[in-house]
Amino acid sequence: MASQSNKGSPFKTHLFVFLLPAVLIYSAFMIVPLIDTLRLSFYSIETDGTASFTGWSNYVTIFTDERWSADFVNALKNNFLFFLIHMLVQNPIGIFLAALLSLPRLKLKNTYRTLIFMPTMLSVVIIGFIWQLILSPIWGVGDTLVGFIGISDGLPPLLGEESTTLLTLSLISVWQFVGIPMMLIYAALLNVPDDLVDAAIVDGANQWTAFWRIKLPLILPTVAMVSVLTFVANFNAFDLIYAVKGALAGPNFSSDIMGTLFYRTFFGFQLQPGNPSMGATVASLMFLVILCGVMIYLYAIQRRLRRYQL
Repeated sequence: MASQSNKGSPFKTHLFVFLLPAVLIYSAFMIVPLIDTLRLSFYSIETDGTASFTGWSNYVTIFTDERWSADFVNALKNNFLFFLIHMLVQNPIGIFLAALLSLPRLKLKNTYRTLIFMPTMLSVVIIGFIWQLILSPIWGVGDTLVGFIGISDGLPPLLGEESTTLLTLSLISVWQFVGIPMMLIYAALLNVPDDLVDAAIVDGANQWTAFWRIKLPLILPTVAMVSVLTFVANFNAFDLIYAVKGALAGPNFSSDIMGTLFYRTFFGFQLQPGNPSMGATVASLMFLVILCGVMIYLYAIQRRLRRYQL
């Protein structure tokens, strides 16, 4: 009787054993630093290294001080633009490529999938250096490439003008990471029952009509998940901007985003001294923006998708 009661127990010891290492590692490298960052944002670091509790004063400074508010609003605006370009360019291209790869008669689809996904596996520093060489107005090969299509004046300094720098960096990021939404959506398309598509084709639909009317509605939860992953990744972005334009995110902070603003604020750069408490405040605001975006997805979009599936 005792053995039967143990078998019916809702608590599984082996689950605890398997989950404990992951929980400890995640807590040590994610939860504890996050809590400490939130704590530090309510303190002020003095010149002698001592910390004094100041409450919400750091947040008030960011939103009311003329210099801090201008930098924060500029970085937040650029970050939203960075995200929107990925949403409007990267994800539709990823859906289109996944739809092409899911065509039953497409040859060499494994080769195409590998080639498209390959830039994702490269280092962001390498990607940034390569595109700097391509787009350089002095020694870049971009002028030669556009000359083949009849543009004799060459490329403008896309990474050197305020109006084009952020857009160019966003498109470079799209080129590198478009393989991720492509693979996620492609995997979802493979799970769509073939019977539904075959029945639509028998009724007279072609492959594209079957995709838009049958496959796409069935993979909308995956598309929504890709969108929220894009949001989180873009508001955590830092490495590409830093690798190409440095911590100042020039020219004239035109490519500055939340990640580079946090880096300059926390660690300092050139003649700007580091301010850990204000840097923690910027990081906390980054976390708040990401949290709000994820909450909107969970409580507004995901619920509707569940009702749609039912």
